Amino acid sequence: MKQFSVRVSVLAVSALLCIGALQAEPTSEVFTLPELNQEKQHSIAAKRISDLFTRAHYKKVKIDDALSEKMFQRYLDALDNSKHFFMASDIDAFAVNKDKFDEAIRIGNLDIAYDMYSLNLERRKERFEYALTLLDEPFDFSKEGDKFYYDREEANWPVTEAEIQELWRQRVKYDALNLQLADKTWEETQEVLKKRYSLAIKRLGQTKSEDVFQAVMNSFARSIEAHTSYLSPQRTERFQQDMNLSLEGIGAMLRIEEEHTTIISVVPGGPADKSGAIKPSDKIIGVAQKDDTSFTDVVGWRLDDVVDLIKGPKGSEVTLQVQKGGTDTKNIVEVAIVRDKIKLEDREAKSKIINPLEGPNAGKKIGVIEIPSFYHQLHVDVIALLDELKAENVEGIIVDLRGNGGGSLPESVALSGLFIDKGPVVQIRHESGHIEVNRDKDGIVQYDGPLTVLVDRFSASASEIFAAAMQDFNRAIIIGEQTFGKGTVQQHRSLGRVYDFFDNKLGAVQYTMAKFYRISGGSTQHKGVLPDILYPSAIDPEEWGESREENALPWDSIQRANYSTLPDTRNTIDVLTAKHAARTMKDPEFQYIFKDIEQYNLDKDRKYISLVKAERLAERKENEVKRLERTNERLSRLGLPLLESLDGDLPEALEEIDPFLTEAANITFDMIESGSYAFNTRS
Repeated sequence: MKQFSVRVSVLAVSALLCIGALQAEPTSEVFTLPELNQEKQHSIAAKRISDLFTRAHYKKVKIDDALSEKMFQRYLDALDNSKHFFMASDIDAFAVNKDKFDEAIRIGNLDIAYDMYSLNLERRKERFEYALTLLDEPFDFSKEGDKFYYDREEANWPVTEAEIQELWRQRVKYDALNLQLADKTWEETQEVLKKRYSLAIKRLGQTKSEDVFQAVMNSFARSIEAHTSYLSPQRTERFQQDMNLSLEGIGAMLRIEEEHTTIISVVPGGPADKSGAIKPSDKIIGVAQKDDTSFTDVVGWRLDDVVDLIKGPKGSEVTLQVQKGGTDTKNIVEVAIVRDKIKLEDREAKSKIINPLEGPNAGKKIGVIEIPSFYHQLHVDVIALLDELKAENVEGIIVDLRGNGGGSLPESVALSGLFIDKGPVVQIRHESGHIEVNRDKDGIVQYDGPLTVLVDRFSASASEIFAAAMQDFNRAIIIGEQTFGKGTVQQHRSLGRVYDFFDNKLGAVQYTMAKFYRISGGSTQHKGVLPDILYPSAIDPEEWGESREENALPWDSIQRANYSTLPDTRNTIDVLTAKHAARTMKDPEFQYIFKDIEQYNLDKDRKYISLVKAERLAERKENEVKRLERTNERLSRLGLPLLESLDGDLPEALEEIDPFLTEAANITFDMIESGSYAFNTRS
């Protein structure tokens, strides 16, 4: 069963990854903090990066004190976003250099950044050593009103030692309670956390100069624009692997969130997706290879090391210990996954037919084409799927772009061309100011029947180009959530030169060099595509999406392209919206969604979690009762036996429940009945 989920942006993570460098294997060696100094190639790389950004970036970059202050703040966030390590006095000492980062970048001397990073290592060592002392005696998990404040982004820096010790008491007690809720004894909890914090200290000693350079250069890049970044040599290599689809692993995008490795998304059709047990917002807390008798605790590991532990040869097995969603330990499961090569065909478009067995549309057929990404030759696959669906005599087609983060620009144009005769699809304004119009020119319409497009907040880039074109032509009705709003184009460029003779490579950069615009003239940047029929959603566009990204380029507009629209469907959309609203007020699945949104809105501003075990157990029990109640209500509607508990595998029929797609089909049937869809697709 597909449900909405609220995800944190993946676009501002690269500057944080090296700061997760806190755990590894235990050792008896004497621990010393490393002496961090800038390496020779870093000076050259910094100057090349600043020169490239000032010459070629879409945004006119001025390296001055204003940018320096932005960079300083972003670097602080990268080092200690939760304000658990530095003291207010540390920040005051750093602030004398907040206007000097521009000059440091320009001349390639980053000593001030290295000094800040070195102190961060010292503070981390002190905090984890203190955390270890808190494990000598069991915690009292019955202390009423005790809380862990996990969201401290807007909090003040701690002023006194007592204040920061209280923060760490809460944090360690939170870690301990999570293990207790996972049925660990106090002795087992001690063992896990002592190892975790000891490894955190050990890992500090393995920090490298490249870790510092990556953090500071990403702070520089992201201070310019949200999709501009520096990639270390190791990340550049992994980027190339991903582009070549040659990485063997589980097919999941990961990032570090407060020392946890969190699932951001899974590759459609990849091993993690096929397992059915890995979802966005899940946290990987342990990893075991096949035949291992115990899990390696990976909480606090750097992302690169977690990835190296998870990936492996095709056909081999890895087992993940996964904490399911959220900040609470509501459910920890073990998921065995067979690694495989992430192949292009795993992302291929697929089709199916919705054929209601009862109700006003019983016996009718709607075709659905699910497109997980805009890959090379997508339009060829979709032509074949359209032919198959037309042979089945479907009455209309839904193009499902939910979760589609984009891909090939030419494919978005080619896909649009399957549903119109010819005409402009997207406008692109380059850094030089030149505006390019990408058109469909073949004069062939592959499908001219009723068409709707289903999108969500995670539909981005090429998905938005296609949806916007269909909306601007009045060719399709757009259904779902307001899309992500990514209307920029990035270029990847190596920093290396053929004449370089450095011992270490220089890495690469990714920077914005163009911007997308709809054929109607407005940018897809920030605003994305607003559906004609809007679904209920817990995701506030102001809280998630491109508009939420720091330093994202603004929305603007250019001149409208030359094209002719099909007949206006606004009056029809009003009628369809009214029918949709009436239907969802009676639909039990949408009632669940409305209740979940109401609960989310009540909880979203809460920045703490209880440290009282009884309260957490009661909350878990309440959630389990609600899940079981809903599951049995669904089973009852399906005519299937009810369950006494949620232990074990659930009936596969539950996985097929998709209220958003079902309602999209109902809207499409309504559109067909109204006779308002466009058969004349001449542009």
